[in-house]
Amino acid sequence: MAFPVGFGWGAATAAYQVEGGWDADGRGPCVWDTFTHQGGERVFENQTGDVACGSYTLWEEDLKCIKQLGLTHYRFSLSWSRLLPDGTTGFINQKGIDYYNKIIDDLLRNGVTPIVAIYHFDLPQALEDQGGWLSEGIVEAFDKYAQFCFRTFGDRVKQWLTINEPNILALLAYDMGIFAPGVPHFGTGGYQAAHNLIKAHARSWHSYDSLFRKEQKGFVSLSLFFCWLEPAEPNSVLDQEATKRAINFQLDLFAKPIFIDGDYPELVKSQIASMSEKQGYPSSRLPEFTEEEKKMIKGTADFFAVQYYTTRLVRHQENKKGELSFLQDVEIEFFPNPSWENVGWIYVVPWGIRKLLKYIKDTYNNPVIYITENGFPQCDPPSLDDTQRWEYFRQTFQELFKVSPTWLHTHELNKNKNRHAKVDERKHTRPQPSARTTVN
Repeated sequence: MAFPVGFGWGAATAAYQVEGGWDADGRGPCVWDTFTHQGGERVFENQTGDVACGSYTLWEEDLKCIKQLGLTHYRFSLSWSRLLPDGTTGFINQKGIDYYNKIIDDLLRNGVTPIVAIYHFDLPQALEDQGGWLSEGIVEAFDKYAQFCFRTFGDRVKQWLTINEPNILALLAYDMGIFAPGVPHFGTGGYQAAHNLIKAHARSWHSYDSLFRKEQKGFVSLSLFFCWLEPAEPNSVLDQEATKRAINFQLDLFAKPIFIDGDYPELVKSQIASMSEKQGYPSSRLPEFTEEEKKMIKGTADFFAVQYYTTRLVRHQENKKGELSFLQDVEIEFFPNPSWENVGWIYVVPWGIRKLLKYIKDTYNNPVIYITENGFPQCDPPSLDDTQRWEYFRQTFQELFKVSPTWLHTHELNKNKNRHAKVDERKHTRPQPSARTTVN
């Protein structure tokens, strides 16, 4: 393998996971501050993001690392509550603006391209108190915040992600309740949050398109998490159908409205409607988009950003008891192959990323693809004998090189420098979204 000319290396972080300074210089509390401060084993060893990697005060050290590594791209997220402490533009925190201005300016001064996520799970607590992502009002609140970000930083930032992993946020935060804000709404909350997340993204994309794109000439999308899925028994029709359902629920529930036609997959709609009827609901637990909303949502992404770490096997498992939850609606059991090497929840399945890219290419009309996260965790404290990670990336690169050399030369693979993080986030992005991805 030889990396082609133009192949770039970068790093990825998220505000709550690295900044610290949770109450410094006018920053307001976010849902993760509240969630972690409540204790009760909600997070590993009752840890918080109060200090994290200290990047709010150690940016100069981070920049030294970026320069030393010769990185060409750096992806980071903006803390909504650091910029707008109560989530609204009624009070704008200038020190928050100054902090991100310095990051952006320092990166550009050193030839590093900033890729900015507007929102990465850290909703201002003030907005959660008003209903958060379960409330229709969040759509307008996010759009105003996004417009503020475009207006403030868009003269220099040309690559935007509106929302990081909305499919994970909807499920873990608002259905299961194991992510902040930590209040489960089994079988209903995840769908309502997904509905509002999709509309919020679409509204903000239109705001950029109509108000900022002509002058700023940037690109906007959102990033979706996905484990590649395979039938547990390849010859089982039930497992094949279960795998299709699982892909529809995990990836296509967000991607199809945005990239295809403004509406949820038919399989998802029929499955939830059927389950809802059996459970005595007067109508489906999945909200419906109006025709006007479908038109507003359709086509609101300039590239396809996906985050891949691992693969799972899928087996059909009927919901005989009629249990109420997102996962029960899918009627599956998913699990790893025991022969796969693993660290934590990540099982090493490099070929999964190639199959995922092929699926996106075939399903979503050959879009420009950004792999915005991919990586391998390590223990704490990390070992200097890092052969597992090295082998993981060697195999991953081999799978990417199988895709197409002509595709690789216009992409970047970004790896995390996170000082004390337990999980690396590595990404693969294309610097020119006007180009087309070719996946074989």
